[in-house]
Amino acid sequence: MNETHAPRVVVLAGGVGGSKFSLGVREALRRRGADANLTIIANTGDDLWLTGVRLQPDVDSLVYALAGVNDTERGWGRAGESERVSAELHQWDAGWPWFTLGDLDLGLHLARTGWLRDGATPSEVIGRMAKRWPLGARILPMTDAEVDTIVTVREGSIERSMHFQEWWTRHRAALAPVRFENPGVAEASPAPGVVESIAEADLVLFAPSNPVVSIGPILAVPGIRDALRATAAPIVGTSPIIAGSVVRGMADVCLAAIGVDSSAAAIAAHYGARAGGGLLDAWLIAEEDSALAASVDAAGITAVVWPLWMRDLETSAALAEDAMRAGEVHGSKRRQAAR
Repeated sequence: MNETHAPRVVVLAGGVGGSKFSLGVREALRRRGADANLTIIANTGDDLWLTGVRLQPDVDSLVYALAGVNDTERGWGRAGESERVSAELHQWDAGWPWFTLGDLDLGLHLARTGWLRDGATPSEVIGRMAKRWPLGARILPMTDAEVDTIVTVREGSIERSMHFQEWWTRHRAALAPVRFENPGVAEASPAPGVVESIAEADLVLFAPSNPVVSIGPILAVPGIRDALRATAAPIVGTSPIIAGSVVRGMADVCLAAIGVDSSAAAIAAHYGARAGGGLLDAWLIAEEDSALAASVDAAGITAVVWPLWMRDLETSAALAEDAMRAGEVHGSKRRQAAR
């Protein structure tokens, strides 16, 4: 990273893993004593309308985590939550009985929906949310357009489609997915500041989020892949797979649907090397997957073996620090090669 100014770091993130990693990046930058400029580009493919309000699960997880008000035991939602309103909605047969909204969470959803109906964009809404708590980061939605993730599943010989949240929360990914789609994404454009932040970054990091339904929708927004390929900043990703198993959630089911094996090397190949028209310069893999390092290197991506478990802020910050060092090493090599 360029040391002549405050380092500008961009993180692509979604889900609980993205929130934990983003906390680690913020902490690692603080420990460096850097007046850092941290921007997080959040997945909004999980967004949905429910009981008349707009939900943004990944955005809210990031905000709650950075604000220190998240429920660390459940891994989602607010700490100290109650669920009286959700229970009452279910008594009226409103909403989804298997999708519980906390009362504090509903307060945010109501505020968001009111702002949206008053004409604010999702980017502006997030800006208003960030005024309540000192987040130490700027959160940008991948787009201001509504491009919810739709999952098509096969039951016998019959295919049917449903919102990602129904497939993920109600069915726990037990229904075999045929494909994942984001209707309208081809006509969407990056939210204000997304392309600019990537272009001006000193380092871009891919969080260990689900490659298909968290990072995938971000990359599907026209203009974002091009911005990543064009940026002078090193791009470093972190594997969401350790020893052939997903760290959290059902990413393995998602990966199988797009024909990608649940391995650190396979996901690196899925993103591709920037030298070959892909996106990655370096890729962090777990110590348990060290045997795959040669395969990652052979694909034109520098493999970095490091402990990937994010058990607490300390381990998350250590992981983020190693990702930043990997970016610095790559940037240094590139500068030397250009001389």
